[in-house]
Amino acid sequence: MTRRILSRREMLRRCSIGFGSFALTGLLADKAFGALAAANGAVGPHFKPRAKNVIFCYMSGGVSHVDSFDPKPQLAKRHGQPMPVPVKPTMFNNNGNIMASPWEARARGQSGIVMTDLFPRIAELADELAVVRSMTSKVNEHAQGNYFFHTGFPFMGHPSAGAWVSYGLGSENKDLPGFVVLQSGGAAPPHGGVGLYSSGYLPGQHEASILKVDSDPVLANIKPRESDSLQRQRLKFINQLDQSFAKSAGEAQVEAAIRNYETAYRMQAAVPELCDIRGESEETKKLYGLDATHPQQAAYARQCLVARRLVERGVRFVELSCLTENGIGAGNAPNPWDQHGQLKQGHGAMAAQVDKPIAALITDLKARGLLHETLIIFSGEFGRTPFSQGGDGRDHNPYGFSLWLAGGGIKGGTVYGATDELGYYATENICTVYDLYATMLHLLGIDHERLTYRFGGRDFRLTDVHGHVLKDLLA
Repeated sequence: MTRRILSRREMLRRCSIGFGSFALTGLLADKAFGALAAANGAVGPHFKPRAKNVIFCYMSGGVSHVDSFDPKPQLAKRHGQPMPVPVKPTMFNNNGNIMASPWEARARGQSGIVMTDLFPRIAELADELAVVRSMTSKVNEHAQGNYFFHTGFPFMGHPSAGAWVSYGLGSENKDLPGFVVLQSGGAAPPHGGVGLYSSGYLPGQHEASILKVDSDPVLANIKPRESDSLQRQRLKFINQLDQSFAKSAGEAQVEAAIRNYETAYRMQAAVPELCDIRGESEETKKLYGLDATHPQQAAYARQCLVARRLVERGVRFVELSCLTENGIGAGNAPNPWDQHGQLKQGHGAMAAQVDKPIAALITDLKARGLLHETLIIFSGEFGRTPFSQGGDGRDHNPYGFSLWLAGGGIKGGTVYGATDELGYYATENICTVYDLYATMLHLLGIDHERLTYRFGGRDFRLTDVHGHVLKDLLA
């Protein structure tokens, strides 16, 4: 028999499909989930999800609902008159009379949702929004309010909503964490500090990674000080020690530490590429407002653009951070929306910071076919009173306030719930943060009652023992 010798060209032609099969097999076997198994023994949605990702635009300090998404004509008619109902204790108890809004209100879009001119760009997108006008909170102070809104509990030690989402679904990108908090322009965490982004008693890899998107480095210690081979040797040695300890101790947190090491190693390449926006078109940068002369608007615009890039890469939960505005009516760094005086100046400056970038984020996601799978939440920890404080400010109001949702299976052009004629108390379809998160998890394909973690002898969940899906908001 004679043996036929293949030419190099023929050999490559015959084997090319095989090489592709090997590569495909590797990709299919390499799941990108970053989560450990949940208490019910499964990672992933319980049913078909409508959304894959969440972007949380947190307005720390408390946006005035009566000056934005729940305007009340009675405030103008009764301006300067005493409140006709008993007033509950406020943060400073320096309460004045009814105060009219400085901003005009009118119906927006085909849906006719009435909003003021405080957020003119967002108002143009009214038909994309589901406005909840009957939110309530249990607390009236910033730090407690921030913890309550992030975790469902008014004190530290419990996992943030983003950590719960990461725990339940994992990340679609093995090179990036499932929960990311963005900062820019020197933004600080709200009152309560970085504990607001904690994984609590969940495995540690679900805690937020804070990225300063306009800094170098974006993430502390992201630039390696040693060669890649030396890093791999070090990680291999640490991994061997941790694996040995994990087998003997049976601690999930040890496994979480191993995953954190590996994720941090891969983030060295992924994060600089993520935050390098030079490849974005000038039209896109202008849409978001990166060219703004207003420095805080430009800084917040960068967060919104990077948020879009994160969800494109499969990051589950992204939270954005507001920046302090300088000048008249400025709030403090942790709570820049907190205008106890000079509300018109302070709220006006804060709205100018976030209005264009957030409207651009919605527009850009929709244009790229991503809005239907990305849930956007816009809220602060509470609202503000319909009566004045110090003459031209408003105090905290946890008894009735507004937030809105968009994308990700939400029915746009919707108003849910109501407050009384002065905007003081929620009176119709009263909502809690538990209802909000039950709805969020439902859109992500998760039954909020099944997403649990056993700690201290009981099963905890993001919605505690409360919460109902707001089905009227679903598309």
